[in-house]
Amino acid sequence: MYDSAAFDESPVVAVAHGDGIGPEIMAAALQVLDAAGARMTVRTLEIGEKLYRQGHTAGISPEGWETLRTARAFFKAPITTPQGGGMKSLNVTIRKTLGLYANVRPCSAYSPYVATKHPDMDLVIIRENEEDLYAGIEHRQTDEVYQCLKLVSRPGCERIVRYAFEYARANRRTKVSCFTKDNIMKLTDGLFHQVFNEIGEEYPDIEQDHWIVDIGTARLATRPQDFDVIVTTNLYGDIISDVAAEIAGSVGLAGSANIGRQVSMFEAIHGSAPLIAGQDIANPSGLLLAGVMMMNHLGQSDVAERVHNAWLRTVEDGVHTGDVGVEDGSGEAVGTRAFAQAVIDRLGQEPRKLTPVRYDSNASLEIAPEPRREPADRQTVGVDLFVQWRGGADDLAARLKGIEGGPLELKMITNRGVKVWPGGIPETFCTDHWRCRFMNGGGSIDLNEIVALSSRAVTAGIEFIKTEHLCTFDGEAGFTLGQGQ
Repeated sequence: MYDSAAFDESPVVAVAHGDGIGPEIMAAALQVLDAAGARMTVRTLEIGEKLYRQGHTAGISPEGWETLRTARAFFKAPITTPQGGGMKSLNVTIRKTLGLYANVRPCSAYSPYVATKHPDMDLVIIRENEEDLYAGIEHRQTDEVYQCLKLVSRPGCERIVRYAFEYARANRRTKVSCFTKDNIMKLTDGLFHQVFNEIGEEYPDIEQDHWIVDIGTARLATRPQDFDVIVTTNLYGDIISDVAAEIAGSVGLAGSANIGRQVSMFEAIHGSAPLIAGQDIANPSGLLLAGVMMMNHLGQSDVAERVHNAWLRTVEDGVHTGDVGVEDGSGEAVGTRAFAQAVIDRLGQEPRKLTPVRYDSNASLEIAPEPRREPADRQTVGVDLFVQWRGGADDLAARLKGIEGGPLELKMITNRGVKVWPGGIPETFCTDHWRCRFMNGGGSIDLNEIVALSSRAVTAGIEFIKTEHLCTFDGEAGFTLGQGQ
């Protein structure tokens, strides 16, 4: 379809046709972009299920990485990640490896042409894309307990929060809302909320508020018009963006951008839907609207406007794929190829009732790296010794008291975060995984004291799993209390 020689001055776009319905909807999206005059040099790469089967556990080959590193944008259809076998999510791997730190998902209603209970809905969810539980660092600790590490960094928070405020300004949006769960995760989510407040002070022209993620999601589902731009951490953003897309009308209509400093990735938010692959019934809208975001990102706002307005006119004319509900039950349900052709037939037209789209030519935001802070004065004041133990808390405490030494004394034992010693109660359910906190009475300790404690635990036959140092940073505790402590 695209002649690379004809686009020598055009940006390089890596294109992956994906798995399941991916090849069908990518063909449809490229056909529309081509007809609209998209200026790009396409380089196709293979990713996904076929590469997994060839032994590439990340779903991409070394040659694929080189293609992505030399591209300005990556236009990606959905892929299938095989279950089990240690295969890692390619989406997460690409986002983190290439530094695609901001996930941007617009969610708008198209009432009355797409069924929705929220006809005034028009918001954007900006999700941190590299950290949080998506670090994918998991361990089996004991026979009964598994753990997943939640990693949140100050630079990561600062970058995504600033992007959200800059996005709001650039797109004439007036409010940014922050979603966290810092009433429970006081250090990780607490940092995100703190950074939101700090950076928010630099944007007095933009309204700001904060929501605990559970009630915020409930409000999003019932009163989405209360929100304009939402910024949040990785897992929460993944969940609420699907909620928002569905209540707007259909997950199948939603595209997303994954923004990085060198290359950015554009994709539909839905999966590869292998059960309907090859039947010409898949909805290409999510991928096509991701292509619209890509064109605007590449500075081709003329193409972005032309395609988006033609798509709106198509929807307004009642042409839709079978997955989309129309409020009055009218309209014409068509297949994938016919829908793409319907959009092409309307290029140059604008919607008559829905609001026409206007894009700025410089919509690609450049967020400067946040300056690194001077290191804090870090003092080690104790250690959490994690132990596998089948007995009760009092018996474990008696054994642990026997390995006390030097400045370290046993202060607390928790099970699944709840304090069970001293002063535990029998109603607390306990597994075989115990956190045993040893603290210095005052001041810092030498790391050799922790090594010595671990050695005494081995000698005493205490089956410890790992240690976690307890530190203060500029005098502020870098660890939380046990629940009930």
